[in-house]
Amino acid sequence: MEDMDIIRAYRERKHALCFRLLYERYASRIYSKAITMLHKQSEAEDATQEIFTKVFLSLDKFEGQSKFSTWVYSITYNFCIDKIRKDKRSRALFADEVAEPPDTIEEVPDEALMHMQLNELRYVLSQLTPPERTLLLMKYKDGVKIKALADLLGKNESAVKMQLKRTKEKAKRIHDRQFTTQSSNS
Repeated sequence: MEDMDIIRAYRERKHALCFRLLYERYASRIYSKAITMLHKQSEAEDATQEIFTKVFLSLDKFEGQSKFSTWVYSITYNFCIDKIRKDKRSRALFADEVAEPPDTIEEVPDEALMHMQLNELRYVLSQLTPPERTLLLMKYKDGVKIKALADLLGKNESAVKMQLKRTKEKAKRIHDRQFTTQSSNS
């Protein structure tokens, strides 16, 4: 069954089987995104349950203008970002975003990120703020298109492209500072 068929059946009958089908189809995706963003298993598990509650409470509002998976992804992303923002420890990370250096670096090609060693990439991602890390993971790991990112983030495509450009530049600076100086000193 397609997602919309299950949703229609759920709306008509409020049958638990429909709920279970959607839960089985999307719970692991939601959990995966939550653990990527929240970094704690217990928080990701709680988030998955809360997100599914939101999804089913809002299911009547889903009009099918986008794919159901995109809609669920948007709810997941927004929930996790809200959770991060509420977390006192994360407030310091958001304060760092205010002092962004000017755009003096040329466009960083996507290949620069793709050629980083896995341990290097993990380090670089750990140094980015949660929104920056999530943006890169959505674009390059999950393959989310710019238009879908713009819809998810509530921004226009130009703003998303600029945010992506700045984040890639920052990632490259972090990588070069950490790994280029180490290898040249060796």
